[in-house]
Amino acid sequence: MKKRIITNQTINSFKNHLIENEKATATIEKYKRDIHLFVEYATDKPLDKPLVLEYKTSLEQTYAIRSANSMLAALNSFFRFLGWSDLCVKQFKVQKETYCSEEKELTKAEYTALVRTAERKKNERLSLVVQTICGTGIRVSELQSITVEAVRKGEAIVSCKGKTRKIFIVSALRKKLLRYATEQKINSGIIFVTKSGKPLDRSNIWREMKSLCEQAGVSPGKVFPHNLRHLFARTFYGIEKDIAKLADVLGHSSINTTRIYTMETGEQHRNQLQRLGLLRC
Repeated sequence: MKKRIITNQTINSFKNHLIENEKATATIEKYKRDIHLFVEYATDKPLDKPLVLEYKTSLEQTYAIRSANSMLAALNSFFRFLGWSDLCVKQFKVQKETYCSEEKELTKAEYTALVRTAERKKNERLSLVVQTICGTGIRVSELQSITVEAVRKGEAIVSCKGKTRKIFIVSALRKKLLRYATEQKINSGIIFVTKSGKPLDRSNIWREMKSLCEQAGVSPGKVFPHNLRHLFARTFYGIEKDIAKLADVLGHSSINTTRIYTMETGEQHRNQLQRLGLLRC
């Protein structure tokens, strides 16, 4: 059998394949990182199924199961692209959770504390980024859709993962964003940019959000951009009780994905059990 070798050329070919299949930029970059991680692990070792299984075990010992599964998915996709399907491995089985961890989910009170802390620190841009993600439910990668033109119109067109959807920007948020754009002399285009004019990216926002934790009194484990989207989803579902509509708003192709966002906390579950009234007092 011909010796199997992974080169930068094969990785770039795979990247082009993903681009042609209209995968999201964030997905492509993640797949590349995951493949490079495997390449580092496989250095000077024969590229065969036992090695991949050994790597799978190392992921289980190092990462959360869901993270490990996403890394295996990237690797399996790469192997299939190269015609090496015999190297593909099964993902780890994950026990379906019935409610979310209270230690991980951001509450409304904690969200408010983060916004107020950003304002006290005179970081209006960060305050508005947090409010925009939580007030619209968009992904952090979709913030570039929040332009001066979109805000004036009251709606933004977001394209992600091959789908396009309309995001409404409520009046109170519109006023704040337009005032900020005027103050920053941003007359058109993307509103959330760096001093050099480049769009804010995930790492910029993640780092700035973490800087608020101590003063806001919020656990760092709860503070990251995607958790704002989760809070939007839980709040929206708590009012509408329409998971199909929420899936459309979030841009999910599967309602099963949306269900993860709307899981209640353990405390809420305990309160529901109390309200059943099935225990004799």
